[in-house]
Amino acid sequence: MATRKVLLTVVGHVDHGKTSLLDNIRRTAVTAGEAGAITQAIGVSIIPIEIIKKICGSLLDVFKNNLTLPGLLAIDTPGHAAFTSLRKRGGSLADIAILIVDINEGFKPQTIESIEILKTNKVPFVIAANKIDLMAGWQFDSNKSLMANINSMDYTAQGEFEKKMYELVGKVQEHGLESERFDRVNDYTKQVAIIPISAKMNQGIPELLMVLTGLAQKFLEKKLQINDEGNCKGTILEVKEEKGLGKTLDAIIYNGSLKVNDTLIIGDATEPIVVKVRALLEPAELAEMREKKSNFKNVKEVHAATGVKISAPGLDHAIAGMPIRSCSGKDKKEIELIKQEVKDEVGDVINECDDDCLGVVIKADTIGGLEALRNLLEEKNIPISSSLLGDVSKKDLSKLESLKDKDRFTGVLLGFNIKVPAEINELAKAKTLKIINHDIIYKTIEDYEKYVETLKKDIEMEQLSKLVRPCKFFVLKGYTFRQSNPAIVGVEVEIGKIRSGDPVMNKGGEKISRVKSMKDGSDTVSVGQQGRQLAMALEGVTVGRQVREGDFLYTDVPEEDFIKLKAMKSHLSKIEIEVLKEIATIKRDNNPVWGVG
Repeated sequence: MATRKVLLTVVGHVDHGKTSLLDNIRRTAVTAGEAGAITQAIGVSIIPIEIIKKICGSLLDVFKNNLTLPGLLAIDTPGHAAFTSLRKRGGSLADIAILIVDINEGFKPQTIESIEILKTNKVPFVIAANKIDLMAGWQFDSNKSLMANINSMDYTAQGEFEKKMYELVGKVQEHGLESERFDRVNDYTKQVAIIPISAKMNQGIPELLMVLTGLAQKFLEKKLQINDEGNCKGTILEVKEEKGLGKTLDAIIYNGSLKVNDTLIIGDATEPIVVKVRALLEPAELAEMREKKSNFKNVKEVHAATGVKISAPGLDHAIAGMPIRSCSGKDKKEIELIKQEVKDEVGDVINECDDDCLGVVIKADTIGGLEALRNLLEEKNIPISSSLLGDVSKKDLSKLESLKDKDRFTGVLLGFNIKVPAEINELAKAKTLKIINHDIIYKTIEDYEKYVETLKKDIEMEQLSKLVRPCKFFVLKGYTFRQSNPAIVGVEVEIGKIRSGDPVMNKGGEKISRVKSMKDGSDTVSVGQQGRQLAMALEGVTVGRQVREGDFLYTDVPEEDFIKLKAMKSHLSKIEIEVLKEIATIKRDNNPVWGVG
């Protein structure tokens, strides 16, 4: 058994400083006289504990030489890949994360997405409040520590700084988490530490590394115990086309070891891919991995935990985020067992259920993205019928049609970072099928929740249109146009609205008539709106007998409609609700339990 390095990922909104943070940790190491000591493997920067000690200096004295961690393995994969690829069965591959936030801009869409995914995957994290050097009145002295620089600011600048810090604390609280500036944290298990930094000016980097090291030392020690020999376990970070090599995998190996000529079993949406490792490559020291011109060196073997580029024939269909496993390839039974293990792991995320299923269809470009979307939906108790990889197809639309017929609310396709081809989009519109797709997960979920609310409202309004609405109207004096057969009288709609066909009752609760038709001036109308004066034709009554000029009349709301109207009272105006109560009071004079249900 060995203790591996802490797997660290840096996440946050674009342009808030993710890339420059790791670049500056490297630069800080160089300043400390350790040029080249931070090595780069594929997809990760390896930061040994000795370098952390040199950067942090006396800040680590609190550990009294009891640091047992071998260092950090910082993932510097760009963009969404940090989340959508960084997975292993049962959660995130990352042990700890830095959520980087521009202190001047605050929370942005990807900040919110990052914090939600960290919460869902239960990944402990700290917040690096970057770009403090851009704040008004910031004074920077390279000979002073972060706290000394903060404390030496004038009263106005300190006030502005504290305001920005507590805006961040408030934003974090909106997501159900407590946070505080790192030097004020009472309990790291309950509060997220915020470390103010300037990646540009190298301020706060020692404090950030000190907090990360302390958290990892205290809470992650057992998790870091691994076997760095035997068959490897890993995850694909990126699939790339490399000149002279063809398709290659950038992968993280988090357990065991991987050798040239090993058999590699790779997860897939259907059957696992089985290939033979042709070459293992690492970049030359200090080479920038994301540049295609990086000079790679061949190695025979790599041990956990590290990053490596894998070259092998048959990688054309490999997908980022998929699990990889290795074995010698000599034992066919072992290969079959590992294939089943990988298949089960992928099956936890990718599934297509039968025709009886109800729930939304979800799709993403990577298995990690799919898992993140699924986890966030499950947290909100939104049912899922199928979770699949890839762009939207005609087959998806057929599935969607069938689901929509069963349930309009869940007959929806939710996508994360996928493409909807133009012809598919047109077909979906023609069939009135709903597709919601964004490159930010929470936007997809937010839009779906808005869609559900709108649909609920539409359905309620549809139901409401079929009910007899509460209405009180007045028979005008001197405007009897016909006494009977049908009676035609002038009325004024005092409260609510009345439609042709609605039953009418008197103030004693007795049904006396039905509205046959209405005219507003010379126009025939089907709805009489509040405040309008109309000529109304009433069936089966004679003016002077059942109806008199000056009478107040009401719609005769059926008991069943009354119960439904009560449930939908949010769609009624306050005065309509008052009239509804008035109608119920009149009805209950004759039947005390009317409308109780």
